Amino acid sequence: MIVRKFSASKLKHLLPLSVFTHSSTNLSLSPFSSNPISKTLNPNPHFLFSHSKLRPFSSSQSKPSLPFTRDGNFDETLSQSLFICPGCGVQMQDSDPVQPGYFIKPSEKDPNYRSRIDRRPVAEEPEISDSLKKGLLVEDENPNPNPNPNLVEKPVVCARCHSLRHYGKVKDPTVENLLPEFDFEHTVGRRLVSTSGTRSVVLMVVDASDFDGSFPKRVAKMVSATIDENYTAWKMGKSGNVPRVVLVVTKIDLLPSSLSPTRFEHWVRQRAREGGANKLTSVHLVSSVRDWGLKNLIDDIVQLAGRRGNVWAIGAQNAGKSTLINSIGKHAGGKLTHLTEAPVPGTTLGIVRVEGVLTGAAKLFDTPGLLNPHQITTRLTGEEQKLVHVSKELKPRTYRIKAGHSVHIAGLARLDVEELSVDTVYITVWASPYLPLHMGKTENACTMVEDHFGRQLQPPIGERRVKELGKWERKEFRVSGTSWDSSSVDVAVAGLGWFAVGLKGEAVLGIWTYDGVDLILRNSLLPHRSQNFEVAGFTVSKIVSKADQASNKSGQSQKRRKSSDPKAAAHSLPSPLTANAG
Repeated sequence: MIVRKFSASKLKHLLPLSVFTHSSTNLSLSPFSSNPISKTLNPNPHFLFSHSKLRPFSSSQSKPSLPFTRDGNFDETLSQSLFICPGCGVQMQDSDPVQPGYFIKPSEKDPNYRSRIDRRPVAEEPEISDSLKKGLLVEDENPNPNPNPNLVEKPVVCARCHSLRHYGKVKDPTVENLLPEFDFEHTVGRRLVSTSGTRSVVLMVVDASDFDGSFPKRVAKMVSATIDENYTAWKMGKSGNVPRVVLVVTKIDLLPSSLSPTRFEHWVRQRAREGGANKLTSVHLVSSVRDWGLKNLIDDIVQLAGRRGNVWAIGAQNAGKSTLINSIGKHAGGKLTHLTEAPVPGTTLGIVRVEGVLTGAAKLFDTPGLLNPHQITTRLTGEEQKLVHVSKELKPRTYRIKAGHSVHIAGLARLDVEELSVDTVYITVWASPYLPLHMGKTENACTMVEDHFGRQLQPPIGERRVKELGKWERKEFRVSGTSWDSSSVDVAVAGLGWFAVGLKGEAVLGIWTYDGVDLILRNSLLPHRSQNFEVAGFTVSKIVSKADQASNKSGQSQKRRKSSDPKAAAHSLPSPLTANAG
């Protein structure tokens, strides 16, 4: 009788909450089913849910995990049955907000929703027009024309892309851990090494400000070996699909404008050969932000792909692939779906087939960024990555120091000048301007970790993060130079920046960073240095000033406690016996 008289909302307060909970496979009572009230009111637990108006009130339902892949929509037959996010390539679903690819379908709008306002000036005529007096009413044949017919309708994207586009951050980073790891060899690699099929063009995208850290060595070696094998088969008259490799160096607007393009391209080709890419078809230096070099790149891609080729954009996380493809689409003039771009590693989660760029049946694919575990940025939090991220043109910060001195880049790397064949050496730091630096004696470097890491030297942000980043390790480099006027060699820290060393002689350097982070010795990329030298101590930055203010406040508060506490003040005063002992 109670069930008949009361609604479900009232029964919720009368019955235990466990009565209304159920799983996706079996409806049952809670373990507390021995409750006499629940037995009396609900002898049959299936009865309550057999009625269409009664729903379970518990939100903690056990939902089956959805099968997700990172293959995206490169396969046209599968993409027709799956709903793929056009921003990041993840499979979309609207059933579980804690699973990857969740989206909310927008409600249908009325045709007059936010109708266009007629801003034409009112004609100079009486309050009641002559046409209205005659009973004639002239209406616009097209009252709500589309002001921009070429404008592409905004596509529905997943909640993650929406958060990145509008707020610049991922709302729930833990959701991405539920996705399987992107298998490059299985998804893309096997198509590149195939001897049959359409022609493959590999766009190898590398970040100019972190060339060695973002260079995909594994892909470069695999594609180079495939070119050798397939070219040999082609010469023997067999089927041989020889991939074309186009090296695209993005973000060149972050490098100083004084750098010679010819010298930079020669440097890039040398570093690419040492990284395993010894079969380059062409090299393009571009800036997606300032549209430098995009026209020549598009012409080259269209010519290499032909009418049926596949173009694969491949690169490390946050190398700028999606931003590059968006810029290419604007220049191509097609109705291109805007890919999600943000200064967050791993923005693209699945393969995205980009339409409207290439001619004929040729296709362009954006692929998920390759994870380089030896980049220091993979260990940093979102706030720490913002400090390391280079968003403006790099400026040199130069020290002139002697042996026995050290230079810190935040709490992430340190250079020790251990031995010199000359009196001094020039050390130029090329890194994000938001990172504080410190120069001092090497004998005091050990205390820097305890006293200043996580405070004046950030990142890491906070003392707890120092231990989380790993063990602090040293690697030795013996370098030599032939000129005082320019830097001779660089020691790059993957994902961070580099130290440029200028000297006329020899030196032994000790580079410290966290274990597992790549340290690369190479020819100098930017040989010039700053004309104004940095001084000893901390560089002027907001991080250092805030840390100093915090330490000053804590010191003043401790003094107030001692002055207000007579016992502490008595302990701080010297004993008469101690005072007279001298």
